[in-house]
Amino acid sequence: MTAPPVPPDAPVGVVGAGTMGAGIAEVAARAGHPVTLVDVVPGAAQAAIEKTLGRLRRDVEKDRLTQAEADEVAGLLRAGDSVEDLAGSRIAVEAVVERLEVKTDLLGRLEELLGPDAVLATNTSSLSVTAVAAGLRHPGRVVGMHFFNPAQRMRLVEVVRGDATDEAVVEATCELARAWGKTPVVCTSTPGFIVNRVARPYYGEAQRLVEERVASPATVDAVLREAGGFPMGPFELTDLVGQDVNLAVSTSVWQQTFGDQRYAPTVFQQRLVDGGRLGRKTGRGVFGYPDGKASDADPVTEPRRGAPASVELVIEGEYRGFSVMAPFLDRIAAAGVRLEEVPADEETGSDAGIRLPGGAMLLEQQGDSATGSWGEGGAVILLDWAHDPATCTRVALSPSPDTPEESLYAAVGLCQAAGAAVSLLADSPGGVVARTVAMLVNEAVELVTRGEASAEDVDVAMLLGTGYPSGPLEWGDRLGALTVATVLDRLHDAFPTGRYRAAAALARSVRAGVNLRDL
Repeated sequence: MTAPPVPPDAPVGVVGAGTMGAGIAEVAARAGHPVTLVDVVPGAAQAAIEKTLGRLRRDVEKDRLTQAEADEVAGLLRAGDSVEDLAGSRIAVEAVVERLEVKTDLLGRLEELLGPDAVLATNTSSLSVTAVAAGLRHPGRVVGMHFFNPAQRMRLVEVVRGDATDEAVVEATCELARAWGKTPVVCTSTPGFIVNRVARPYYGEAQRLVEERVASPATVDAVLREAGGFPMGPFELTDLVGQDVNLAVSTSVWQQTFGDQRYAPTVFQQRLVDGGRLGRKTGRGVFGYPDGKASDADPVTEPRRGAPASVELVIEGEYRGFSVMAPFLDRIAAAGVRLEEVPADEETGSDAGIRLPGGAMLLEQQGDSATGSWGEGGAVILLDWAHDPATCTRVALSPSPDTPEESLYAAVGLCQAAGAAVSLLADSPGGVVARTVAMLVNEAVELVTRGEASAEDVDVAMLLGTGYPSGPLEWGDRLGALTVATVLDRLHDAFPTGRYRAAAALARSVRAGVNLRDL
């Protein structure tokens, strides 16, 4: 089919007056399109429009719109009685229940109703666009147009190409999204698309860390926020969106990938759902919400310890033992602690890093546990990663079980002197931030090398769709492919289930010296 651009004043139809459908209708009307909104529930479409009119009134009160502008938008919205009222629409967007047969039947009716140049868009977040379109006579008309909640504010739209989707339809949908003030990214109809696919480790690793008793949920959240730079911790975020919703997405991706361990749901989350602890909407999830605010959500934070006046910084050649966290050494030095450089002892085979009072070594997290990170010699404390070591407000330390108290207190004091709160983790491979970020980078690499999305679109999607502090591929390039691959390889050695297998493209990047964004 041919799919010329959708004119700026062309009629738009939206099916489904829930949160997403109503939001999409509002976006289109604010962009100047006459919009017809329909729903199978009598009165639902009109009720959704009334809520939109309330938002328009508030925008006028806050001087975001003039009264004339608000009246113009309001005049473009109307509630229809059935899908037949969408006749003449140049694009119809369905946002109905996530059931394949329902969507396929609806799009089949729309196919017969709308003109041959009209686009049929599905806002599905988990179903295959290829499967949704398969029952139509002209599946090339169908495209995924996945908005993020709330559609009125979130800039990202995933434009999803089914196997049969005409390229002209993809181009027209991207152009329309831009005209609506959105940023489109394009991907194939892969399970989870971009955002829900790449983000799976953010939740899955956190849940496994708690299952392994590495840290409490509140501590994992705090470390990922205050060290990792993420806007919300995984537990507070899943409590917000609903544990049942998050589990359903994880289960869908896992099933669509034929049980790949990378996406396997956790018993931890299943138990929450089984117990009705769905998050804020039920008053209890990972955390409690007795008055709407999270309770029992305080991280474990170490009490104040004194920093030693000086420590030995063991170096090997020019390597000081810290690459990812090198700027944190400058913060320690700026706090007045002398870093006395001494060469590594070849006879003992000591690693580069900080030798603490009491004899333990403070080393950077590289994927091992503290127990296994220094061969057979001595106690070790591992410093987990931070997104920005120069400004992070918290760090996490993992001491080996034989760490002397004097060494542990000295390590805590050093980090506190540098201006960071300190959380202690039980000894487990990969820490919290390093383990999570390595998995996010790996998933992004897989998506790109399979040709399911471009490197630029993956990074843009994760920045706009999740608010991550960096796109995963840009983050991976900053860390270095070798660093990421090393963490994954060591996690795979510790947990040989296939979950932590490194993408083949990571090894190619290391060998060829090519940036991940250029694979």
